[in-house]
Amino acid sequence: MSRFAITIEHLTKAFPAGNSLPSLLLAPFRARGTEVVRDISLEIAPGEVFGLLGPNGAGKTTLVEILATLLLPTRGEVRVCGYDVVRQAMQVRKVVGYCPATAESFYPRLTGWDNLQFFALLHGLPAREARQKITGTLNLVGMDGARAVPFQRLSQGMKQRLALVRALLTDPPVVLLDEPTKSLDPLLQVELGQFLRRDLAGRLGKTIVMVTHSLAEAEAVCHRIAIMNQGRLVALGTPQEIQKRLGGPNLAAAYEKALRTES
Repeated sequence: MSRFAITIEHLTKAFPAGNSLPSLLLAPFRARGTEVVRDISLEIAPGEVFGLLGPNGAGKTTLVEILATLLLPTRGEVRVCGYDVVRQAMQVRKVVGYCPATAESFYPRLTGWDNLQFFALLHGLPAREARQKITGTLNLVGMDGARAVPFQRLSQGMKQRLALVRALLTDPPVVLLDEPTKSLDPLLQVELGQFLRRDLAGRLGKTIVMVTHSLAEAEAVCHRIAIMNQGRLVALGTPQEIQKRLGGPNLAAAYEKALRTES
């Protein structure tokens, strides 16, 4: 068993020019195409909060979707908790919780509780265990007040937090978050960041991979970050290591330098 929660070796993802749904989602594309992830290798330790930064189109979401088994790699090997995302996709799904950037996959007329109960049952949780998990996770994230409110009446920030609750329902060791704080006000962004690092990673030992466009958030929440540009990994390390390696008065200056160097 690997000592890393996530291992990525020479990962490449290419989309064909035709963009047909079967070729995009159901099978790796072996011929030449648009490479949105290019030969990425990295390892993420258990209990680590790992941030993915980069401009739009850098390949961040594609990388997270490969970890979640929503997309298949074109080349390379990816393992989550020791399971191969291609050959052992079902096992990977049991150890991963995924929170997408948009929280619109809920049923709008159902309450937060009813939505969560439905998704818990989809995961195969017995009814009694589902109720316990939902109650505990809502309390953990501070969302107990949303249990009786129809999803369509929740604010965008509350919807996003409910998506995080859904990702945590099965108590997965690995949590994948695509811009989890983008719809939250500044105070809630700080609170959620503290919750991710202090409680989920620190107290519960979960491995978190999060996409963010906020350098301040990455610096405050993440143990390490990877900066991506045009599908490539252009910088990797703690925020302090990257700033020291690339130079500049702050992480923002180092980030800009990393993008200029590889553009």
